[in-house]
Amino acid sequence: MTDERGGERGYPPLTGASLVLAAIALSMGNFMVVLDTTIANVAMPTISGDVGVSTTEGTWIITAYAVAEAITVPLTGWLSRRFGQVRVFVACTIAFVICSVACGLSGSLGILVFFRVLQGLTGGPLIPLSSTLLISVFPKAKANVALSIWGLMTVVAPIFGPIIGGYVSDNFHWGWIFYINIFFGVFVGTAAWLLLRNRETPIERSRIDVVGLGLLVVFVTAFQVMIDKGRELDWFSSGFIVGAAVTAAVALGLLIIWELTDDQPVLDLTLFRSRNWLVSTVTLALMFGLFFGNIVLTPLWLQQMMGYTATWAGFATAPMGALAVLTAPIVGRLLAKIDPRLIVTYGMAVLAVSFFMRARFTAQTDYFHVAMAMFVLGAGVPACLVTLTSLGVADLPRERAAGGAGLQNFIRIMAMAVGASLTSTYWDHMIKASRANLVANIDPMAGATPPPELPPEAGLPVFSKLVDAQAVMLATNRFYAMAAILILVFAGVIWLAKRPKGPLKPVSH
Repeated sequence: MTDERGGERGYPPLTGASLVLAAIALSMGNFMVVLDTTIANVAMPTISGDVGVSTTEGTWIITAYAVAEAITVPLTGWLSRRFGQVRVFVACTIAFVICSVACGLSGSLGILVFFRVLQGLTGGPLIPLSSTLLISVFPKAKANVALSIWGLMTVVAPIFGPIIGGYVSDNFHWGWIFYINIFFGVFVGTAAWLLLRNRETPIERSRIDVVGLGLLVVFVTAFQVMIDKGRELDWFSSGFIVGAAVTAAVALGLLIIWELTDDQPVLDLTLFRSRNWLVSTVTLALMFGLFFGNIVLTPLWLQQMMGYTATWAGFATAPMGALAVLTAPIVGRLLAKIDPRLIVTYGMAVLAVSFFMRARFTAQTDYFHVAMAMFVLGAGVPACLVTLTSLGVADLPRERAAGGAGLQNFIRIMAMAVGASLTSTYWDHMIKASRANLVANIDPMAGATPPPELPPEAGLPVFSKLVDAQAVMLATNRFYAMAAILILVFAGVIWLAKRPKGPLKPVSH
């Protein structure tokens, strides 16, 4: 039960410096885990070279973490009931730091991937628990502010990942992209234990759904491998990808059947009967998949075509965080006053404006215009993420809210992986198609005369490089034009939800 003033099971809300410190620590715990979903992306070529493997093999550094994190997020409810929310949060923080240090010390790909799996397993529960504990320490009247802080960290962390990862890989040993978690983790774990150890939730002995968990592990692993390796192996022309797809499909089918018949399922699939939870979760998955595809594509485009270093590619995406920081608290306050479907629609429209701005870029676009498009994006993401997360659990009974939040986060993480893979696949395909179209319509000899400072034989290679650059630019423009249209279509999905009865308030789950 929740005290009228706020807090969990009658505990009064924190006040003053204790509340501020708890809010910073808990939100930083979420930031630390989400940061690690993208921090290794730009550093992956450096890591691969250092441990003596190809860049293709190095993608397992990213995949292993995502798979493990997705598996343990839905287990958070059971872990909290069995050991207590505060104990699980602090224990996972400590384990996450230890695994991070082990990742930085790894000298081979196999060892690094092993500790990335452990890092993902220990980090997964921190995502929903940071939200749960944040809401529990705030006064009831300010619960939306708590959720806004959590949503803000979820938004800005993927942005800072490429910035920090790029800067570290350009200037220091790559191990520091993992060692920085020591500073985050020590603060988060210490502050959480000192401030919350006397606010522990009750412990109850309950069995774990071993069969469901096993099927979940098989499904997530096979599915992640399929989308991660599909582009490299030409998708379903590869027997390996077909095998992974069949394994994922069979495991998913069996998982659904088992979870619907088990008394204590690891995934509460009956949540799909809740109209608002279903609509908000589907909308969140569509929106976040497209958003994360943008986060993946922008640094690639800047580095491959525009000549940016990893560090400057990160800086170009950073302005998004500015408006995200400013608008997240505003969204939290508006939730109790405005139809949440209107807030989501506004957020989607802002995203569409940002995508449209980038659909008009050219090969001569400067840093200011790139940064401005990302700056605009920051005003839309919190409106979507904070509102959809709150709407998803608002109509659920309190005892089912934890399961609802966990399953929603699981689906969001899976949508991120799908969005990144589909974006990369589409972009690669459009680069090839655009280049073929340009070559078919341009006489290469017309531009074969090189500048005076180059030898005559350099004309055709220089011209070919120019064609390649324009093909990349056209592919990028087409992706963002398509993204602008899709995000507006996705905005219509939220209107399938019912308007909540009374003000929308987050549930302490």
